[in-house]
Amino acid sequence: MITDFFLILSVLNEQHFFNDFYAKDTSKKVRSVMKAKGTSGKHLGGPPYGYRSDPQDKDHWILDEDAAPVVKRIFDMTIDGIGPSRIARILESDGVLTVKALYAKQEGKPLPERPHHWIEQSVVSILERMEYTGCTCNFKTYSKSYKLKKRIPNALEDMFILPDTQEAIVPQAQWDRVQELRKNKRRVTKGERQGLFSGLAFCADCGSKLHFGTCKSFEGHQDRYVCSHYKSGRGTCSAHYIREEVLRDVVLERIRAVTDYIRRDVDGFQEEWLRCRREDQEKSIRDDKRQLAKTQKRLADLDVLLTKIYEDMVLGDLSRERYQKMSESYEAEQERLKLEIAVTEEWVEQREEMDSNLDRFFALTEKYVDIPELTSTIVNEFIKKIIVYAPDKSSGKRTQEIRIIFNFLDEVELPEINGSIMVEQTKKCRKTA
Repeated sequence: MITDFFLILSVLNEQHFFNDFYAKDTSKKVRSVMKAKGTSGKHLGGPPYGYRSDPQDKDHWILDEDAAPVVKRIFDMTIDGIGPSRIARILESDGVLTVKALYAKQEGKPLPERPHHWIEQSVVSILERMEYTGCTCNFKTYSKSYKLKKRIPNALEDMFILPDTQEAIVPQAQWDRVQELRKNKRRVTKGERQGLFSGLAFCADCGSKLHFGTCKSFEGHQDRYVCSHYKSGRGTCSAHYIREEVLRDVVLERIRAVTDYIRRDVDGFQEEWLRCRREDQEKSIRDDKRQLAKTQKRLADLDVLLTKIYEDMVLGDLSRERYQKMSESYEAEQERLKLEIAVTEEWVEQREEMDSNLDRFFALTEKYVDIPELTSTIVNEFIKKIIVYAPDKSSGKRTQEIRIIFNFLDEVELPEINGSIMVEQTKKCRKTA
């Protein structure tokens, strides 16, 4: 009986081993097939809300005429400074069908109980989909083992992204700006007003955001920004107090000045911009590219050297101890060179992107020929960051330095573009009856 028991146990263990081997082998083959398909430029998943499969080619996405305008509207509202929760309420009040309800309608199925009830997470999911720029984005998640069902978000550099595989719903520049804005979330205050520069204004001394302050009893000119680390004098930083109407006037004046300057002499501005860049960077770019080629060649040579010393060790021409030291040294150098190559390539890519950023800024100046007043859309499209310095009262007047950094031109230092402004302001107290 004991012998039979161990025999059965042995058979079961052997069967379990082969089952596990089969599952592992199948998983490996499936991963290989998906890897090949994913890197070929074909979408690995179905089309998101806003697209549908092309009847002529199931791997190609085309615009969904019912959903694409809603996607575009959601991105436009985000640029306008509206958060996902408010967007969901607006869509619901306007009677826009939810994703599930629209699919049910298109398939001729009964609509859900609340067909217009948008939730915040649905809006967030749309805002995070990179495919709306017209690209293919594969391998966004991965699993550690075929035994685990949990999917883990992949790093951006480990994804496969291929641009221009379908018609874009939102421009790349708008998608990028939305992602930046979502990093600096804004909230409507108890006074039911949202600061025009919330999420964009920062303290020059501690680097924290300036909080927008208002209340229902305040008039517009009393709304202000204060360093979040001030905490009514009990924090680690000074107030850096500045009224919103002062900031609004300064930003509007600077945007008008920049757009007028560029429109007056676009070619001259471009030449000056390129000259500023070339004076300090052109030589270093050439040097870095030459060094990059040398580094890449050295990296390839190290592979050859590692193979050679291994063969010498196997043939007895090199001791194992010596081989171990040399291989460790070569492998350490390889890791250092790989890091150096990655950093240099990224640096060169950033400089090449500056040209396209300039074109984007030119497009903005053409879009806004006349700006009578600031809106959230204009601020979010033009301004990347506003740095507010502590006030100076040494002259007997309260003066304050403000530094405005524009989108797409943060690398450029021109007096008419990114620069500091000195303003004078007086605090206006709430009027009492």
